[in-house]
Amino acid sequence: MNGPVVVGVDGSPSSLTAVEVAAREAGLRGVGLRLVHAFGWPAALVPPGRPWEPSGAGLRELIDGTLTKAERRAHEAAPGIEVMREVVVGEPVMVLEIESRTASLTVVGSRGLNRFGALLLGSTAGHLSSHAACPVLVVRGRPSQDGPVLLAVDGSPAARGAVEFAFAQASLHGTDLIALHAWNPQGERAYDGPSDPPFVTYDEDRLRDEEQRLLAEALGGLGEKYPDVTVHRRLARGRIRHTLIEASADAGLVVVGARGRGGFTGLLLGSVSQALLHHAHCPVAVVRTGEE
Repeated sequence: MNGPVVVGVDGSPSSLTAVEVAAREAGLRGVGLRLVHAFGWPAALVPPGRPWEPSGAGLRELIDGTLTKAERRAHEAAPGIEVMREVVVGEPVMVLEIESRTASLTVVGSRGLNRFGALLLGSTAGHLSSHAACPVLVVRGRPSQDGPVLLAVDGSPAARGAVEFAFAQASLHGTDLIALHAWNPQGERAYDGPSDPPFVTYDEDRLRDEEQRLLAEALGGLGEKYPDVTVHRRLARGRIRHTLIEASADAGLVVVGARGRGGFTGLLLGSVSQALLHHAHCPVAVVRTGEE
């Protein structure tokens, strides 16, 4: 998609950092940057989704000042990009969801002010990640994005979009891609048949071979599409949350799908997603497919 990069702006330090990241992403993609401030005007007075037309000059100056500061930070991070400003009536998550329909990427900070404050700490995060029409990049930890792209591979068809996004990001940033598949020998693929009890003896060598094949199949065809990207395939035996968080310490970006199978089921609605959003050492990109 050639749409702009959209970033939620509320004036908080976190959102200003997100603006810088979003500006660099827009510059790499050769698209514009759209600064969006969601204004919670009373619904009885103005229909949601309408452009902002304030009656209070003081409020106008406050919000204009916030956007002016954000625009200045954007130009400092990526000189020459086109920057658009928009103040929209509505809840931040709904406004950003609507904006995502014409965006190539939506960027948000990990902390905010006022209505943006709970963006990544409650149901709002799951809603945006589950319903946005484009990838969502959550800026947390080290925002510089120095380091390789870390892709969480689970092998599910729904995660194909995340795999493609990770390759594209590595290509754009000129960095390596680490494709990490965490597996547990006591997981659902550990047994010979569906009727086997959990204490059955399993063949760990066979399981490792199967997980290696799953990892290879998940990356199939994209190495040829992105020949400039060096891919490092890694199998990690252990707990998924701990493995991903630990690996993120050396990454510039973690990329995950919005749905998965096995340990990744319900990724953004359960403990794995919450662990990443709260504890990853670098930004996290969530990519969903249109079928989800």
